[in-house]
Amino acid sequence: MPAPLTPGAQLTGKAAPHALALFRIVVGLLFACHGASSLFGVLGGAMGTGSTAPAGTWPGWYAAVIQLVGGILVMFGLGTRAAAFLSSGSMAYAYFSSHQGTALWPIQNGGEASVMFCWAFLLIVFIGPGAWSLDGLFFGGRQREPERTAVNSRQPTAA
Repeated sequence: MPAPLTPGAQLTGKAAPHALALFRIVVGLLFACHGASSLFGVLGGAMGTGSTAPAGTWPGWYAAVIQLVGGILVMFGLGTRAAAFLSSGSMAYAYFSSHQGTALWPIQNGGEASVMFCWAFLLIVFIGPGAWSLDGLFFGGRQREPERTAVNSRQPTAA
């Protein structure tokens, strides 16, 4: 039988879904802001130049659409894992196609945002949306994590 949780662990366990939700919301909002700036010229425009990505150009315009739509979906927690997976992949592509060729380290090649978004979204893919998500509201009972069993408990197998 597992040892009872300490009061600190109980508090951390109860707060974890809410902390994850805040993380998801902030990451999604920041990502959507990148997309909005590239598509609409708001918040400084594409790459801080005040301009927009020309419609239909590869990869800038498509990346901006993924950023805007993916960021909004992740922020609201709707289709969270799929949106986060696509967003993570787009940032990996951005890093390796635009940044990595100029220098090895992200700090040297200006790719810190791409790397951070890539890994943040990949984390969201694996741990899910947390609390306060539309996924939880619409699919609450069907999206729950499977029950975890003790490592030492073995189920008999059929021969």
